[in-house]
Amino acid sequence: IQWLDQKLAQGCSILYVAFCSQAEVSVEQLQQIAMGSIVVKQWVDKRQILKRQCVEGFLRHCGWNSALESICYRVLILAWPMIAEQALNARMVVEEFKVGRRVESTCNGMKPGFLKWERLMKMAKELMEGVMGKQVRKRVKEVAELAKMAMADSNGSF
Repeated sequence: IQWLDQKLAQGCSILYVAFCSQAEVSVEQLQQIAMGSIVVKQWVDKRQILKRQCVEGFLRHCGWNSALESICYRVLILAWPMIAEQALNARMVVEEFKVGRRVESTCNGMKPGFLKWERLMKMAKELMEGVMGKQVRKRVKEVAELAKMAMADSNGSF
């Protein structure tokens, strides 16, 4: 958390990367993703990270809870589905809600493909700083506000 606060003071934008415990990510893939980053191997409170102002993007497998948390904290989603319903969730996040972008990796159709660091940085930069990112940022704020209103005491989520 202190590192994030230092990055905020320096004016940096952070892409937070986290995988579910069921995700199978190779050592080689983790090494690619970790280039130029810090790696924390123990459990962290993702809500404490997502609410930091410098965290502008979240590379995630697109489990539904993570998607909702990202939206509520107004953090853009770089969706990288790996198992089960995550591909459907990613589609909802990207195509329906329009609050993120899908990871483009080499893929055999069923398993997530290998993602090189350079490609990840290009996608993250486009999402967090590019023209598309500005549109997505505006949209995630709108959707977060709609979610907040839906969950207010006088309303319901129905």
